[in-house]
Amino acid sequence: MSARTWTAVDDYIVSSLFDADPALDAVLTANREQGLPAIDVSAAQGKLLSLLVRIGSAKKVLEIGTLGGYSTVWMARALPADGKVVTLELDPHHAKVARSNFERAGVSDKVDLRIGPALQSLAALANENAGPFDLIFIDADKPNNPNYLDWAMKLARSGTVIVCDNVIRDGAVVDERSGDVNVEGARAAFSFIGGEKRLDGTAIQTVGAKGYDGFAIAIVD
Repeated sequence: MSARTWTAVDDYIVSSLFDADPALDAVLTANREQGLPAIDVSAAQGKLLSLLVRIGSAKKVLEIGTLGGYSTVWMARALPADGKVVTLELDPHHAKVARSNFERAGVSDKVDLRIGPALQSLAALANENAGPFDLIFIDADKPNNPNYLDWAMKLARSGTVIVCDNVIRDGAVVDERSGDVNVEGARAAFSFIGGEKRLDGTAIQTVGAKGYDGFAIAIVD
C-alpha cells in the first residue's frame, strides 16, 4: 500500500458519500492562497468531526487550534441553531483568514474565535465559567498536548468527548527514544489519557490524503 492508494481511496470516499461543497472547497483555496500550511484535516476527517458533534448532540464545542477554520466550519455546521464553537488560534494572520472563511461559509454566528496563546485563552475561558463543553477537539502544537488535555478536563463534564489529532505520527509514536517533540507530544497524550481515571479512551489509526496518522478519542466518565 502507498500514500497514492490512500489518497485515491479518500477521494473515492468523498465522491461516493459527500455532496459537492463549494464553500468548504473555498476555505481550502483561501488557506492555500494566503500561505497557510496545508495541515488542515482531510474532508473525511472533517466529516467525522461533524458526525461526532451530531452523534453527541453537542451544543458547545471547544477547538484548540483553528488554522484557517476548515475543521471549525465542519463542526459549526453540525451544531443546532443555538450551538457555538469556541476556537483558539495563536497566529493573527491565520485568524484573519479564518474569520473570512467563517463569513464565506455562513457560520460566523456560531463561532467565537479567540486570538492568542491557547493556554492563556483556556485560562480565560475557565475564569468566565465558559464550560462545560460537550466536544473538545485538540489540534494545536503537539508538545502542549498534556497541558491542553489538562485544561480540557477542567472545561469538561461527564460525557464530554475529547478528540486529540495527529497522535500516530507515521507510526513513530511507538519510538520511546524519539527526540522529535511532536512524537513526544503524541506519547504524552497517550500517557495522559491512559493515566486519567476519569477518561475512557482509544485511538484510531488513519491513512488517507494526510498520510498515516490518527486520532485519540476519549469520553469523560
